[in-house]
Amino acid sequence: MNVKDILAEKIAGEITLSPKPGQTIKKWRTVFGLSQTELADFLGLSPSVISDYESERRKSPGIQAVKRIIKAFLEIDEKKNNGKVLRKYQFIAKTHEGILDIMEYPYSIPINKFIEEIGGKLLTSKAANVRKDVKGFTLIDGIETIKTISAASYPNLYGWSIERALIFTNIKYGRSPMIAIRIHPVKPSIVVYHQPGAVDPLAIQLAEREDMPLVVTNIPLDELKKKLVSLGR
Repeated sequence: MNVKDILAEKIAGEITLSPKPGQTIKKWRTVFGLSQTELADFLGLSPSVISDYESERRKSPGIQAVKRIIKAFLEIDEKKNNGKVLRKYQFIAKTHEGILDIMEYPYSIPINKFIEEIGGKLLTSKAANVRKDVKGFTLIDGIETIKTISAASYPNLYGWSIERALIFTNIKYGRSPMIAIRIHPVKPSIVVYHQPGAVDPLAIQLAEREDMPLVVTNIPLDELKKKLVSLGR
């Protein structure tokens, strides 16, 4: 499957699974830099139809209409911008082997709610910045990633937004992931350790220096995956 098909499938999943599909359509229209009029003209619709979808005044479009909207996003990008937006997401066709799952949320989730939903325990002081939002997550095999990741592939962990949770499983003490985050200029909103053997005090200190919440969750991995995905529905 090429990157265009993968991205189309990803957008379709976000829209159809979202409790607010209109907002998700608007999100992606904005990502592709389109006005409501541009999208409506391409689809042969009145701009008011697009406005009604996005504001939830009109019933959510069915799957066929969603497919047409997504096709419009991609075709307009190719014609208008020579595929500029599509090229930004080339990484999804070659996801790093240490990434177990990655997802973008159709709306922002407050960090406190995110921590509560995954049964997390905050390790950093309450002064750490928990005022940010989470817009997606990346679930990472800590050992596999440490063995194979490079400076060039590190940004792949951040998907489409840096405002996300980086969740590390299969780790012992959590020092290496936090050192890697510390030295890289791109920072996540929150770091989560899944069932670590223990947490090195240095990892906590580094997280606090970055004003970044560090959380531990000990729920089973399958349950954690379900909770992470359900947050975006």
